[in-house]
Amino acid sequence: MKPIDRASESVYSAAEIGALAHLYRGELYRSKIWRTRLDATTNWSVGTTAVALSVTFSSRENSPLPLILVSLLVCVFLGIEARRYRYFDMWRTRVRLLEKCFYGPMLRGQGVRVENGWNVALANDYDNLRFHISFREAFGRRLRRNYVWVFAVQGLSYFAKILIHPSPISSLDEMWLRAAVGPLSGQIVLVTGLLFHAGMVVLAVATARSQHAAGRVADQDEGKDPMLEF
Repeated sequence: MKPIDRASESVYSAAEIGALAHLYRGELYRSKIWRTRLDATTNWSVGTTAVALSVTFSSRENSPLPLILVSLLVCVFLGIEARRYRYFDMWRTRVRLLEKCFYGPMLRGQGVRVENGWNVALANDYDNLRFHISFREAFGRRLRRNYVWVFAVQGLSYFAKILIHPSPISSLDEMWLRAAVGPLSGQIVLVTGLLFHAGMVVLAVATARSQHAAGRVADQDEGKDPMLEF
């Protein structure tokens, strides 16, 4: 165990340390509230997908169109959740900063240490409110963690509807006929759907290597928020 160095011990009074403790509780509460809001949009996506599946497979005459429409709706929910995730990451970054740089040294018996500048970084973050990750990264992260499975269920269910429900197809012409939506031919609908899902896969992969979200369990070689690099 490393020797305890108390040379740079607390520059804050007992009252100021108490205020920091209350600050931590406040930021933790904020992150908890926004975490709940993230779960809400995910629940909306799962619920609307379940409704679309029920409508599509409830009758042999029903069209697979509800699955297409719900895919667009779930994409809207994903956009909302990505925006909420940027706010959640803001509060979570502050919580992680206090845990790492304020409580961590105290738990090791080193007192409150500020030589690495964490207090200045936190103060600057309050003075200049900003998001710590881009909308693109937040969108890709929520897509990889939750929505990829929702889109996968929708895609597989759509193909199950046009290929085997209510009976297996006997020719390609029958598949085009089942996939057609109004004036749009089945070929156009299928190609559009494949491009949509391929775009989601590309976005999920492209954002996987530029992860700056803080406060999460991550490998040591993954990107970190500059605010936490002390």
